[in-house]
Amino acid sequence: MSIFLNTANVAPESLSSLNLAYLGDAVFELMVRTTVAAQHGNRSVNKLSQAGIKQARATAQSQFYHILQDKLTEEELAVLKRGRNAKSHSRAKNASVADYRRATGVEALFGYLYLKGQNERLIELFELSQERGVEDVAPYVGTGIARPQNEVHE
Repeated sequence: MSIFLNTANVAPESLSSLNLAYLGDAVFELMVRTTVAAQHGNRSVNKLSQAGIKQARATAQSQFYHILQDKLTEEELAVLKRGRNAKSHSRAKNASVADYRRATGVEALFGYLYLKGQNERLIELFELSQERGVEDVAPYVGTGIARPQNEVHE
């Protein structure tokens, strides 16, 4: 997977965590869509979209946050936490505030790495979500239905 835009003129350190998350959301979404298209081939766009939503929702990214924490450099961890702690005035429709904040941290990290031109690192971290099968857990929230063991969530 290649992300091809020249980002040399944008210093990630000069952007707020929410601006990094704005970019990171698009980067993460592009990676999810590329993976889904590669895995599912010529299905209808609706089916591809449904498959991608499971990985791109805030609840899925919140799970990914927990997986990432132990795999990051100090610099990356600082960006992740700064993104998580950023004060946003919006909230995901189907996620808790905690899930949304952790998802913002993941997106900020992806925006940061994208602007740093660290595409190999982006791919390496993204592949962790694919290996661990991170998906949306929203169907379990508030239902009283226990999550499967591989979806343990804080």
